[in-house]
Amino acid sequence: MPPVLTRQRVRESFDRAAASYDEAAIVQRHVCQLLLANFRPARTPDSILDAGCGTGYGIGLLQRRWPAATIIAVDFAPAMLAAARQSADLCIAADIESLPCRDASCSTWWSNLTVQWCDPEAVCREAHRVLRAHGELALSTLGPATFAELREAFASIDQHRHTISFCQPEAVAEALRRAGFAGIRLHRQTVSEHYPDLASLLRAVKDIGANAVGDGARSGMLGRRAWQRVQAAYERHRARDGLPARYDVILAYACK
Repeated sequence: MPPVLTRQRVRESFDRAAASYDEAAIVQRHVCQLLLANFRPARTPDSILDAGCGTGYGIGLLQRRWPAATIIAVDFAPAMLAAARQSADLCIAADIESLPCRDASCSTWWSNLTVQWCDPEAVCREAHRVLRAHGELALSTLGPATFAELREAFASIDQHRHTISFCQPEAVAEALRRAGFAGIRLHRQTVSEHYPDLASLLRAVKDIGANAVGDGARSGMLGRRAWQRVQAAYERHRARDGLPARYDVILAYACK
């Protein structure tokens, strides 16, 4: 589990990004659509907990698919939750590792690109606890190839951390098994967004709040020469559409 200070930094980063998030979250919306398209619950959901709801894009998708369901939005960033409040039936300011919800209180637990910021075992235990018998889980998170080009480019100048650590798919499945889930189904695919230059790519990451990396991060600004070396290293990955930001997407589904 990340140290408390790191989680506080993550919360503050997403809180600051609430105003810019929707415009920048192109990949996040695409992954949310993929998560829903591959989710085929055995029973029609009547109460859905959106764990790490952000500004609420997923809430709209869930409401359109299951209009009779009650949507419970949970996020630990107050500004994000404020944006989601207009569309959710109930909003709860909380960390998804420790939900202030009753046992067996919802039929469906849903989370889009939030678990990578958490301890997956703690999250899965809480998801299992709040789900009713035969309740179902759908989550998306990110695997180890995410931002591989970015790490490679920065490795040319230093040994600092420039991204968070991402879980292997097997670790996600194991966290679900340990929590007591069954019928676990994983799907993995690469989703990429392209940018005209490295500065635009890094700005987009910051605009969604995903720039907190915790202990081991570089504390000072890059000098001009170092920045030029990073740019040159990343340019080797340039494609026809621009510089790629690669997301190693893991979709996971399970039942209680």
